Amino acid sequence: MTERIQLLLKTLNEREYRKNRVDKQIDLTPLMEGKDEMMISVLRVTEMLRNETPVYIENDDMGFHRTIINVPTIPMPQDHCGVGNLIPNYKRVMSTGFDAVAEDIKERMKTATEEQNQFYSAILYTIDAIFEYVDRYTAFVKDKNDRLYQALQQVPHREARTFYEACVFLKIITFTIRCNDIALLPLGCFDRYMYSYFENDRKNGVSDEELFETLENLFIALNFDTDLYRGVQQGDNGQSMVLGGINHDGVYEFNDLAHMCLDASLELNLIDPKINIRVNKDTPYELYVKGTYLTKQGMGFPQYCNDDVVIPGLVGVGYDYEDVVDYGVAACWEFIPSNNACDVPNIDHMNFPMVVNKVLHEKLTECATFDEFLECVKQGVVDEAQVVMNRANKRNVIPAAYFSLYIDGCIEKGLDQSQQGAKYNNSGAHGIGIANGADALAAVKKLVFEEKYCDAQTLIDALNANYEGYEELHNRILNCPKMGNNDDYVDEFGVMLMDTYSKAFQGKPNNRGGIFRAGTGSAQGYYYHSKHIPATACGRKAYEAFGCSFSPAIASRLDGPLSVVQSFTKYDLKNIINGGPLTIEIHNTTFRNEMGIEKVAKLVKAFIDLGGHQFQLNAINRDTLLDAKEHPENHRNLIVRVWGWSGYFVELDTPFQDHIISRAEYKF
Repeated sequence: MTERIQLLLKTLNEREYRKNRVDKQIDLTPLMEGKDEMMISVLRVTEMLRNETPVYIENDDMGFHRTIINVPTIPMPQDHCGVGNLIPNYKRVMSTGFDAVAEDIKERMKTATEEQNQFYSAILYTIDAIFEYVDRYTAFVKDKNDRLYQALQQVPHREARTFYEACVFLKIITFTIRCNDIALLPLGCFDRYMYSYFENDRKNGVSDEELFETLENLFIALNFDTDLYRGVQQGDNGQSMVLGGINHDGVYEFNDLAHMCLDASLELNLIDPKINIRVNKDTPYELYVKGTYLTKQGMGFPQYCNDDVVIPGLVGVGYDYEDVVDYGVAACWEFIPSNNACDVPNIDHMNFPMVVNKVLHEKLTECATFDEFLECVKQGVVDEAQVVMNRANKRNVIPAAYFSLYIDGCIEKGLDQSQQGAKYNNSGAHGIGIANGADALAAVKKLVFEEKYCDAQTLIDALNANYEGYEELHNRILNCPKMGNNDDYVDEFGVMLMDTYSKAFQGKPNNRGGIFRAGTGSAQGYYYHSKHIPATACGRKAYEAFGCSFSPAIASRLDGPLSVVQSFTKYDLKNIINGGPLTIEIHNTTFRNEMGIEKVAKLVKAFIDLGGHQFQLNAINRDTLLDAKEHPENHRNLIVRVWGWSGYFVELDTPFQDHIISRAEYKF
């Protein structure tokens, strides 16, 4: 790390730069009068830029940081959802510059329809606002940073020519997109779209040390405004970066830029960008070891994605192979093609504990056999899937003309992403509490039908009483087989739930010309969607949280991490391909020596070899987390994995802190 990067990192971690911000309220109401829908869709970004004050942070060669805290609001119908969680085609604009983009649009407008011209005009209006702000920013930094000043003579008007100019251009793009109130903005396959600039600089004599400094500067710059870019919690901002994977020749590749990204992330120890590594059967074992050093650092990433499962899985639901070779992840984990997809990958959810609980209360006393009850549960999943799809199909996507500029197909068709301008317009659903649902079915089978420890009504009465007065039954339930111990007795129910759920969604059309996809993630649903669910037959008491995403239920007694991996890879995960990682916590003392590093790396490889689709690990220490709750001032930069993203532990709401503390903590 160079001295300049050390100073810049110090500035970031001390957070004094936040004093430059103002709580300025921008009222768009007068500007909206008489404007069409497309022009209104860009008012946020244009007015943010016109009201922004350029600031310069010492030693930063990237620039473009927010000073206005609040993005202005635009009225949005209740049945609409916002934009984000999509991977823009950054290279498309960086390789030409905005001047060429504007000229192309003006040429298209000569033969366009009135509706198309509304869309095109909104983009041109935004580009003009970007130019105006960049011109002001360029004049502002002229006497402060000559390198940045010289880069702004080229970008964003014209194409990026060097790796540094491409990084500045990328920062301008992310800055301006986020000015349109897009909180979740993935960075996509960074090592692919930036590699030509990186390699060309090398050929022209730029040293790896210079390139590394530029990369670290970019990484730090991406962190300056993360507290302003939030989804559900601080840190939930979507800045996911994907590295490596099968290339268009079918060969696994992890290039020098990808390795440099791992090195930069390891050295800087920041929450962004959140690293995802694409792997497969041909991935060198050494890469798992290198990734494990990142895990050891306590950043909650890398997250691993298995090309051998993901690519055929995405092709199986209708994506073209040539597109999914460049797949990335949305804000957390949802698998989506880069550049040409306007999917809504988290439009709704399937709540498995709720479904099992509902069927148990309504049907269990009528069922003479467990198989009869199980058929009722399957039908309950199918019925709930239809409810989920019906609910999702009442929602529409709001227009976002400027964001559509970065989605292939929209400019060519003259259609916004909300008008199906993109090639893909699919919808993805999360699957919440899979293990809780499976554990409940195992308990019903064992205690009601096999051992006849209690009858159906007694179990229902115990649940309605939240197990009060039924402590012995509750203890028996807690000791029933739990998913995560490589026990087919319970794991088969997890397989059944996923298979029924996936088939219920398979090929079903959404309201945007696409289809639905099922997934194993939960996002924040493991907490929010558990708060209205009473006691369940897995032993969970009323309103307690479910397990996070694709993971064992909280407080399950488990044999160890390998048994968890074995349990959660028994289903053919190509069939449930919206994404959702197996998530486990490993005590940080495991990483104290090379043997521990090797064991964790081998665990990750075992998950991939067994057909796992996605894997993330948290290196934690419960004692440290408890102390951080008590003394947050001493742990300001403590990083944890929350659900599909990493954040600073002390910035999380208490329920999410407590959930992380309560998760199983494995040692080797």
